[in-house]
Order: sequence, then C-alpha cells, then structure tokens
Amino acid sequence: MVLNNVLVLSQVTTYLLALLLALCIIFPISYHLRDFNGHCLLFSNGTWENTGQFKVNWAPQVFCDFNLAWASVSLVITLVQIVRFVAQLCQGTESTFLSAFFDVAISLVMSVAALIGALIITIGYHTWCSGIMMRFEACEDATINIIDKEDGIDTKMFYTQFGTAQFGAWTCWVCWVGLTMFAMLKLCKYHQQENIRVSMARERARLVSDRYSQISG
Repeated sequence: MVLNNVLVLSQVTTYLLALLLALCIIFPISYHLRDFNGHCLLFSNGTWENTGQFKVNWAPQVFCDFNLAWASVSLVITLVQIVRFVAQLCQGTESTFLSAFFDVAISLVMSVAALIGALIITIGYHTWCSGIMMRFEACEDATINIIDKEDGIDTKMFYTQFGTAQFGAWTCWVCWVGLTMFAMLKLCKYHQQENIRVSMARERARLVSDRYSQISG
C-alpha cells in the first residue's frame, strides 16, 4: 500500500510537470504563428537580398501544427490523469491491472510523440538559424531587425518563443519517459500480486483436496 502511494504521488507530480511543460509549447508556438502571419519558421530557409531583406522559402506549417497537436493531447491526458490519481489517493483505492496496462501504452505513445516533436523543433529551428546567420553573427540578432517586409512577419519574439518551446518539448519528453517507467513498475507490481493470488489459490485447492482424500480414506 505504501509503495503504491509513493508511485501514485510520483505519477501525479510528473503529470503536473508535464502539464505545465505542454503549456510551454502551446503558447509560444501559437504566438509565433500569429507573429509570423501563419508561417512556421521550422525548416524554413531562404536567401539574403542586397536590400538586407530575407527572401524566405517557407516550410509547411505542419511542423508547428504537429507540436501544437501532441502538446494539446499531452495537456488533456495529464489533466485527466491528475484528477484520476488524486481521486484514488483521496478514496484509498488502487488502479486495476487493465488501467495500469493502458497507462503504460499511453505513456509509451506520448514518449514517442514528444521525442519526435522535440527533434522537429530542434532541427527545424537550427535550419532557420542557419539561414539567419548567413548575415548575422547570432540567430537572436534577427529579433532587432526587420528582415522580411514582404511577408510582414514580426521577428521580435521568435528567439524567446522557440527557446521556451524547445525547453518545454525536451523536458516534457523526459517526463513522459519517467511516467512510462512509473506505469511499468505499477504494472509489474500488479502482475506479481496476481501471481501470488493464483499460487495461493492453487495451494488452497491442493490442501482442500488432500484433506478430502484423508477424510475419504
């Protein structure tokens, strides 16, 4: 019972962290799309013109949309799980073997999604900065210059936005890996308990059978 409570408390804490980190992805990327008039800088590149303007070849918006999607799903799942586990702690109940199995499956899927999302943000942002640094010494220097009047993008906050999103994505991935481990520990515990119950039932049946044989004899 004590071990179960420790696991549940660990899960609740990690789910809470994952919830906050999902917001660190959703808000910055949403504001970025607004500032860039619906364009996503991930994997976008371009060429510098003599006028000092950056002629951008925009990558598909799907790279930003994917991160918004998995972070939103993560937000919903973590919120539901926090409510569920807090209710279990208050009521003194435990999860079933089936629910623990689903927790493992969900955590594994979200771990993969978070890893893909974090890689997309990191590599895609590096691609954008590679183009920016063909003119500036550092990527953040583009935040103090108007580099694309044609598309009317506002570059003042992109460095902060994607720094936050990158931190949120990688840390959220770590949280989901941790949640996968917690869920597996709980699943193993339930499996062990089930094996003990089966063994005790068999032993009880054997003792009853032996006693019946002695009485019959």
